[in-house]
Amino acid sequence: MYETITSPISYGGLTLKNRVIFAPTSMGLRGEELTARLGRIAAGGCAMIVIGDVPVLPQRFVPSLYTEKGRAFYRALADAVHREGCLLCAQLHQSDANVKAMGKYLPGVLTGRISKEDLRPLLNRQVGPYITGLSQRKIREITEGFGTAAELALQVGFDMVQVHGDRMCGSFSSSVFNHRTDCYGGSAENRARFAVEAVSAIRCRLPDLPIDYKLAVRRENPHYGNAGVLEEELPVFVPLLEAAGVTSFHVTLANHGALTDTIPPKNHPAFGAEGCFLPLCDRVRALTALPICGVGGLTDPDFVEEQLRRGRADCVAMSRQLIADPDWPRKVQEGRTGEIRRCVRCNKACLGGMMAHRGVHCIYEKEESL
Repeated sequence: MYETITSPISYGGLTLKNRVIFAPTSMGLRGEELTARLGRIAAGGCAMIVIGDVPVLPQRFVPSLYTEKGRAFYRALADAVHREGCLLCAQLHQSDANVKAMGKYLPGVLTGRISKEDLRPLLNRQVGPYITGLSQRKIREITEGFGTAAELALQVGFDMVQVHGDRMCGSFSSSVFNHRTDCYGGSAENRARFAVEAVSAIRCRLPDLPIDYKLAVRRENPHYGNAGVLEEELPVFVPLLEAAGVTSFHVTLANHGALTDTIPPKNHPAFGAEGCFLPLCDRVRALTALPICGVGGLTDPDFVEEQLRRGRADCVAMSRQLIADPDWPRKVQEGRTGEIRRCVRCNKACLGGMMAHRGVHCIYEKEESL
C-alpha cells in the first residue's frame, strides 16, 4: 500500500533505504541526550538524519569539526545512527548574526526589558548591514570554509552534506538583506554568487560527494520569509546551483521571519494544511531533474504516499512528526499506520521548548511519563 514511501532511492548518488528523512532541527539538547534522541529516531526506520547547523568555521560554544572534542561528539553521533541502518547528513551552516551588534541588546535581555520574542526581529534587522558590509576577503574565507568543513564532516562519519541555503547563503541571496554594489549584490545572478561559491568549494575538494542544498524560498503577496530566493528568481538560482555541484534540493520556506511561519502550527492562516510547503517543490520541479525533498506538516501516510507517487517530491522530510513518533517509518513499513501517534502541530513542547531553552520535546512525552 505504501510502495513509494518504503522504496529505496538514489538521492544525489547516495542510496536511501526509503523516502523518509529527519529534517534538520535545532534540538536544544546536548551530548548524550542528543545522541540518544537521534539514535532513537534512527531506530524508528527513517533513511537519513540531517544534523542541523554544523558550523562551517571554528566555533567555541557548539560542537565544532575543528576541535578533537567536537569531532569525537560527531563520531559518536554517526556511530549511534549508523548502528540502526540510518545515514547521516551534516547541514553546513554559516551564521549571518552580527555578533558585535548583538552586544547592544545584551543589557536589555539581562534586565528583562527585551524578551526572547522581541530579540529575534531586532537581530534580523542587523543582518542586512552585516551582509552588505562584509569584505570580499572575508567572503572568500567563509566560502572556502564550506569545502574544509565538508572534508572534516566525511572524516568523522557523515555520509553527505547539505549546504544551509538560509542563514548566510540565504541572506546573500535576498534583496531584502543584500544591498551590495559589487559582484555579490544587485542582480539575482550576483546574489547567487555566495551560495554558488560555497557549493563549488565543496565540489572542488570532493568531486564525488552528494551535496544537498536547503533551498529557502521567499514569498510575496502575502509576504513570508526575508532571506532566501523569491519564487520568481528560482529560474536563475536553481540552474546556477546545479552547475556548481548540487545533487539534490531540500525545498522549504525562507526564514528570518516569525518562527511560526517556518514551523507552522495547525491554525496557521497560510500554512496550516498538510504538506504546506509542497507548492514550492512544484516550482522547483519544473526547473530540475535532480531529486527533491519536500517538507511541511507531513503526518498522514496516505497523503505522503500520494505526493511521492505523483512526483511532487522524491523524499519527504519530517521533524515534529518523528519527534512525536520516531517509529512512523517502521509502522508504515509494517502496515501498522493505525498505531501512529500523529503530530497535532500544537508547537507547545517542540517549538515552545526550544524558545524556552528547555530543548525540543513533545506533548506525548508527558503521557508516557504518567
